[in-house]
Order: sequence, then structure tokens, then C-alpha cells
Amino acid sequence: MSEVADRAGAGAAQMILELLPEPVILVQGGGGETAEIAYGNQAAREVFRIELAGAPLGAALRRPEVLETIEAALEAATAAEVAFETIGVQPRFWRAFARPLATDPDGPNQLVVVLRDETDARRTERMRADFLANASHELRTPLASLAGFVETLRTHAKDDAEAREKFLGIMAQQATRMARLVDDLLSLSRIELNEHIAPSGKVDLPRTVQDVTDAIRPLTEERKVTVSAQADADVRPVVGDRDQLVQVIQNLIDNAVKYTPSGGRVYVRLEAAGSLDAAREASRAGVGLSLLSPDPAHEAPQGYVVIRVVDEGPGIARQHLPRLSERFYRVEGQRSGGTGLGLAIVKHVVNRHRGGLTVESAEGEGSTFSVYLPVAAQG
Repeated sequence: MSEVADRAGAGAAQMILELLPEPVILVQGGGGETAEIAYGNQAAREVFRIELAGAPLGAALRRPEVLETIEAALEAATAAEVAFETIGVQPRFWRAFARPLATDPDGPNQLVVVLRDETDARRTERMRADFLANASHELRTPLASLAGFVETLRTHAKDDAEAREKFLGIMAQQATRMARLVDDLLSLSRIELNEHIAPSGKVDLPRTVQDVTDAIRPLTEERKVTVSAQADADVRPVVGDRDQLVQVIQNLIDNAVKYTPSGGRVYVRLEAAGSLDAAREASRAGVGLSLLSPDPAHEAPQGYVVIRVVDEGPGIARQHLPRLSERFYRVEGQRSGGTGLGLAIVKHVVNRHRGGLTVESAEGEGSTFSVYLPVAAQG
């Protein structure tokens, strides 16, 4: 009866190990024997993509520092821990926890090795550090400018009316720049906080585009740029948060207007797409790149609406395209006076809406930014 219970317990333990999301391997050896893998659960088999049972430890864990740590722990039957990185198309960061098993004194030593994937945590920490460094750098420049002009106004310039007015005007510009940067930082923070929660409302995009073009008319008139909006007859409402989609459309049109020369045009087009592949299709020949793509497994059953914003600006060289949606990234020689957060905000909003973002551009040929969003169910 005890044997049956033991076998049942062992079977249940293996079933539990198979269901664990983290890779677990059983390593045995020591005492002069080569360390080998006696067992690997399903998660481990998916990570290493080899037959684990009976394989040498080095076939799965190739990093010398990892092998040395685990083999030393196996030999001494002690616990150990080691962090390492695997190199591939996408580098991954792992931490291995080795714990000895109580075994037969006459048998080989055994260790249970659990691998924890710390890639997301490392990337988040790196992004946080980069974000703080970039934000402090962006704020330092206008602050230094303000401090310099304040010091100047406190000395010889305070009695020079012409210089005083000039300096105060520059200070106002720098203060406005800082306020805009803080607003964008707060906006991005709020968007990221709720990015995992998909919106549930319905948004009429043709009406929304019209509202945005009306709101930015002072900017377009100042720059002498015409914005033309056009929508397919079969464009339907999309699933979305209207305020956030206003932000997306406004950021894209603002960028297009800033880079279009005086007397030029910006085109905003709304197109219906029956499938994810149709939504991703390029609108013109040239260099294009997807900056964000939804999971094909969750393709919107009702189709998509594509928002294309086309400008007549200088275009963007190919090497810059992959980084356009990074925080604070600006194309060299094309400073628009913005905060460098506009496309990052667009990307995060579109991701929350389970949509996609593409760019098509080449030097001297203008740029087309396209956002596609799931159509709302009828009824």
C-alpha cells in the first residue's frame, strides 16, 4: 500500500512540475561523474528545445560561469544562485536557483535547478533609468537658460528696457517648453498606468478628425499649411477612448504640419480594412516599417479603420525609422521644438487600443504615419 502511495505521490509531483510556468531541471552527478540532466519540465523543454533527459548539463546551460556554479554546488551538495544572459535575436536575462536533494548515500548527488526569467524586470529597470536620465537632461537645458537670464536681469540688463523685453520673451518660451514637457510626461505616465485595460467605448473617427483639424487651425494658418481630411464611406466607429484618440490624431497632425514647408499640404485619410493584413498594407512604394503590431491571435473580427497622416516634409532616413517611437528620440537635423514624446504617447495609446502603428518614409519624399484600430461591434 505504501509503495502504491509513493508511486501516486511521485506521479502527482511530476504533473505539478509539468504545469509550472518556470523551467525546472533535475541535475545529477558529482563525485567525479559528469553532470547530466535527469529531467526537465515542459517549460524547460520549450526554452532549451532539446531532449533534456540524459543530456549533459552543458548542452542546455552553455555559459561557463553557470556550469561552474552548478557543478560546484552539485559536488558539494550545497545551494547556489547565479545570474546569466542568453544571446539570441532577443537577449534574455535569467537567474538560476540550485538546491540539493536528499538522496541515497550510494547514489549520485542531485540538484533541482529552477530558472527565473528576469528579462522584463531588467528591461523595465533599464527603461526607468534611461527615462530619468533623458527627462532630467531635457529639463536641465531650459532650467539653465532661465537661470542664466535671471542672473543677467539682476545685474546690468535690469536697466536696459530693450534687453529686458528680449530676455523675458526667451524666458517665457523656455518656461512654456518645460510646462509642455511636464504635461507630456504626466500624460505618458497615465497612459502606461492603464495600458493593460482595453477601452470599451465607441468613437466616430471622421467627427474626431474634424474636431482636431478645427482645433489646430491657428497653427496651420500660422505655418500656411493646408490640412485635407477624407474618409471612406464604409468607415465605421472604432473601439476606443475618445480623449486618447484625439491625442493620437493631434500628435500625428501636429508633427506633419511642423515638418511640412510653408504652402504645403497634409493629408488625413480614413480607410476601412477588412483584416489585419489589409490594415498593415503599405499605402505607397518605398521604405516602411511597423512600429507596433497587435497579436495576430487576437485579430479584430469586425476589421479595422486605418488613419493615415501624410506630409510633404523632408522625409526620414531608413536608419532612424525603428527608433521613432522611443521617448525623447529626435532625428538629427530635424528638431521641431517638440518634447520628443509625441510618438511614444501615440504608440502607448494605440497599444492600449489593441491596434498598430506603421511609418513609411524616405529622404526627400515626405512621411506617412498610419494607425489602425479595431472596429466596434455593431448593435
